[in-house]
Amino acid sequence: MIKFLDLKKINAQYSSEIEHAIRDVIDSGWYILGESVTKFEQNFAKYCGVKHCLGVANGLDALILIIRAYKELGVFEEGDEIIVPANTYIASILSITENNLKPILIEPHIDTYNIDIRKIEKLITNKTKAILPVHLYGQVCNMQEIIKLAKKYNLKVIEDAAQSHGAICANKKVGNLGDAAGFSFYPGKNLGAMGDAGAVTTNDNQLAEVIKSIRNYGSEKKYKNEYQGLNSRLDEIQAAILNVKLKYLDNENRRRVEIAENYLKEIKNSNIKLPMVSNKQGHVWHLFVIRVNKRNEFQEYMTQNEIQTLIHYPIPPHKQQAYKEWNNLCFPITEEIHNEVISLPISPVMTNEDVEKTILVINNYHF
Repeated sequence: MIKFLDLKKINAQYSSEIEHAIRDVIDSGWYILGESVTKFEQNFAKYCGVKHCLGVANGLDALILIIRAYKELGVFEEGDEIIVPANTYIASILSITENNLKPILIEPHIDTYNIDIRKIEKLITNKTKAILPVHLYGQVCNMQEIIKLAKKYNLKVIEDAAQSHGAICANKKVGNLGDAAGFSFYPGKNLGAMGDAGAVTTNDNQLAEVIKSIRNYGSEKKYKNEYQGLNSRLDEIQAAILNVKLKYLDNENRRRVEIAENYLKEIKNSNIKLPMVSNKQGHVWHLFVIRVNKRNEFQEYMTQNEIQTLIHYPIPPHKQQAYKEWNNLCFPITEEIHNEVISLPISPVMTNEDVEKTILVINNYHF
């Protein structure tokens, strides 16, 4: 079976370095907000080209904390609106509603699956305070146009960069394209920990200070609480693992690009809708997502040929029970995407033979 993503094999490449890093944490005797977290925050900030990186518990918390900090600073207040893609993973939406703000769902572009720039302006009201673009599947949104709109209407731009570590737009990496960005280091991400982990990046000194406090019970100094905070701190062991794996991120991304380029060049089946790439540097291929009619039949065919595929994501947020008040809404492009998408294997440890077999099997597929 060609695995969709062989995490064991990916991490085995660096096992001795990872084991050494974990042993250093154990031997240090300091396990919360210690040297490993500080080192990773410095390294990842440098990698993204930003002033600040703040390690947090996971990617959802990263987005929640950004919005919460803006509330504490008086930039947002409850009931304000944030424009967000309708076809994103539900975490993007949860970060808004968790802060008692209102998500304004917007259709994606059918070719890129990212937020459709042409539709943003007509959704802006006097309650709109931010745009939350999601660099879905690893492809950067059209950030130049988003930033232009944000400046015109005095809006904040919060990047959901959970799937796009290392992608570049206009010579800047994601995480350094808006006012702040939330990252996930879930194990399956391009830069993945061995458990939950996340981070916020920003160039805003004040925002960084507030998030630093809120993530630690609202306390900058022990037993002195400035905010009603929460406990969302990047774990020392996960930070140590990420410090090792960050060194290899660009190499792994390059391998993902190689595989994606082979797929794009060699898959010739007219039943398959291939993804569109607007800028090579702007896509790090967290996922290689195709669209196909009769998706279940196609997935069964792939399984029979010993190729694992996954569906990201079968149900859009507005059709989830969690947001039942939205269930009657209609977003036809989003719904079409969620009904047809299926993700092919794209792992930095895939062999050329694995890639060739995947292409051959797909090209032989017929309804």
